[in-house]
Amino acid sequence: MKTLPFDLTVCLEHILAFRRARDWEKFHLPKELAAAIAIEAAELQELFLWKGTEEKETVKKDSKRFKRVSEEVADITIFLLLLIHDLDIDLADAVNRKITANEQRYPARQHKGIACKATQ
Repeated sequence: MKTLPFDLTVCLEHILAFRRARDWEKFHLPKELAAAIAIEAAELQELFLWKGTEEKETVKKDSKRFKRVSEEVADITIFLLLLIHDLDIDLADAVNRKITANEQRYPARQHKGIACKATQ
Protein backbone atom coordinates (compact mmCIF):
# COMPACT_ATOMS: atom_id res chain seq x y z
CA MET A 1 0.00 0.00 0.00
CA LYS A 2 1.24 3.47 -0.86
CA THR A 3 1.67 5.92 1.97
CA LEU A 4 0.85 9.57 1.54
CA PRO A 5 4.00 11.51 0.68
CA PHE A 6 3.27 14.38 3.02
CA ASP A 7 2.15 15.20 6.53
CA LEU A 8 -1.31 16.78 6.54
CA THR A 9 -0.53 18.59 9.79
CA VAL A 10 2.44 20.35 8.22
CA CYS A 11 0.34 21.23 5.16
CA LEU A 12 -2.48 22.54 7.34
CA GLU A 13 -0.08 24.70 9.38
CA HIS A 14 1.28 26.20 6.16
CA ILE A 15 -2.25 26.84 4.84
CA LEU A 16 -3.38 28.41 8.13
CA ALA A 17 -0.30 30.67 8.23
CA PHE A 18 -0.99 31.76 4.64
CA ARG A 19 -4.63 32.53 5.53
CA ARG A 20 -3.75 34.37 8.78
CA ALA A 21 -1.14 36.55 7.04
CA ARG A 22 -3.85 37.79 4.68
CA ASP A 23 -6.63 38.05 7.28
CA TRP A 24 -8.86 35.80 5.17
CA GLU A 25 -10.43 33.83 8.04
CA LYS A 26 -13.48 36.12 7.93
CA PHE A 27 -14.14 35.08 4.33
CA HIS A 28 -13.79 31.35 4.92
CA LEU A 29 -17.23 30.55 6.27
CA PRO A 30 -18.28 26.89 5.93
CA LYS A 31 -20.65 27.70 3.05
CA GLU A 32 -17.90 29.56 1.21
CA LEU A 33 -15.39 26.74 1.71
CA ALA A 34 -17.93 24.15 0.52
CA ALA A 35 -18.62 26.27 -2.56
CA ALA A 36 -14.90 26.68 -3.21
CA ILE A 37 -14.43 22.90 -3.03
CA ALA A 38 -17.26 22.37 -5.53
CA ILE A 39 -15.94 25.05 -7.88
CA GLU A 40 -12.39 23.69 -7.81
CA ALA A 41 -13.76 20.17 -8.34
CA ALA A 42 -15.61 21.46 -11.41
CA GLU A 43 -12.37 22.98 -12.69
CA LEU A 44 -10.71 19.58 -12.21
CA GLN A 45 -13.55 17.87 -14.04
CA GLU A 46 -13.25 20.35 -16.91
CA LEU A 47 -9.71 19.08 -17.57
CA PHE A 48 -11.22 15.69 -18.43
CA LEU A 49 -14.22 16.96 -20.40
CA TRP A 50 -14.53 15.56 -23.93
CA LYS A 51 -11.41 13.42 -23.51
CA GLY A 52 -13.21 10.07 -23.68
CA THR A 53 -12.07 7.18 -21.55
CA GLU A 54 -8.45 7.65 -20.58
CA GLU A 55 -6.12 5.45 -18.61
CA LYS A 56 -4.14 7.13 -15.83
CA GLU A 57 -0.92 6.71 -17.83
CA THR A 58 -2.35 8.91 -20.61
CA VAL A 59 -3.06 11.72 -18.16
CA LYS A 60 0.34 11.42 -16.49
CA LYS A 61 2.22 11.54 -19.82
CA ASP A 62 0.78 14.95 -20.75
CA SER A 63 3.01 17.09 -18.50
CA LYS A 64 1.16 20.37 -19.08
CA ARG A 65 -2.24 18.85 -18.37
CA PHE A 66 -0.92 16.80 -15.46
CA LYS A 67 0.43 20.01 -13.91
CA ARG A 68 -3.03 21.61 -14.21
CA VAL A 69 -4.70 18.51 -12.73
CA SER A 70 -2.23 18.62 -9.82
CA GLU A 71 -2.97 22.30 -9.23
CA GLU A 72 -6.73 21.71 -9.10
CA VAL A 73 -6.25 18.75 -6.73
CA ALA A 74 -4.15 21.04 -4.53
CA ASP A 75 -6.85 23.73 -4.55
CA ILE A 76 -9.51 21.19 -3.55
CA THR A 77 -7.28 19.83 -0.79
CA ILE A 78 -6.50 23.30 0.58
CA PHE A 79 -10.16 24.23 0.91
CA LEU A 80 -11.05 20.80 2.28
CA LEU A 81 -8.34 21.01 4.94
CA LEU A 82 -9.56 24.48 5.94
CA LEU A 83 -13.14 23.19 6.26
CA ILE A 84 -11.99 20.17 8.29
CA HIS A 85 -9.97 22.47 10.57
CA ASP A 86 -12.65 25.11 11.00
CA LEU A 87 -15.39 22.58 11.81
CA ASP A 88 -13.13 20.42 14.02
CA ILE A 89 -13.77 17.31 11.91
CA ASP A 90 -11.71 14.26 12.83
CA LEU A 91 -10.83 13.27 9.27
CA ALA A 92 -9.57 9.77 10.08
CA ASP A 93 -12.68 9.03 12.14
CA ALA A 94 -15.03 10.46 9.48
CA VAL A 95 -13.37 8.44 6.71
CA ASN A 96 -13.36 5.23 8.73
CA ARG A 97 -17.03 5.64 9.71
CA LYS A 98 -17.97 6.29 6.07
CA ILE A 99 -16.05 3.25 4.80
CA THR A 100 -17.71 1.09 7.48
CA ALA A 101 -21.14 2.39 6.42
CA ASN A 102 -20.29 1.76 2.75
CA GLU A 103 -19.17 -1.79 3.55
CA GLN A 104 -22.66 -2.44 4.89
CA ARG A 105 -24.39 -0.58 2.07
CA TYR A 106 -22.30 -2.21 -0.67
CA PRO A 107 -21.42 -5.78 0.42
CA ALA A 108 -18.50 -7.03 -1.71
CA ARG A 109 -20.30 -10.28 -2.57
CA GLN A 110 -23.19 -8.30 -4.15
CA HIS A 111 -21.34 -5.34 -5.65
CA LYS A 112 -18.01 -6.73 -6.87
CA GLY A 113 -17.29 -5.33 -10.33
CA ILE A 114 -20.59 -3.42 -10.46
CA ALA A 115 -20.55 0.39 -10.66
CA CYS A 116 -23.98 1.50 -9.49
CA LYS A 117 -25.60 3.10 -6.45
CA ALA A 118 -27.10 0.80 -3.83
CA THR A 119 -30.56 2.09 -4.77
CA GLN A 120 -30.22 0.99 -8.42
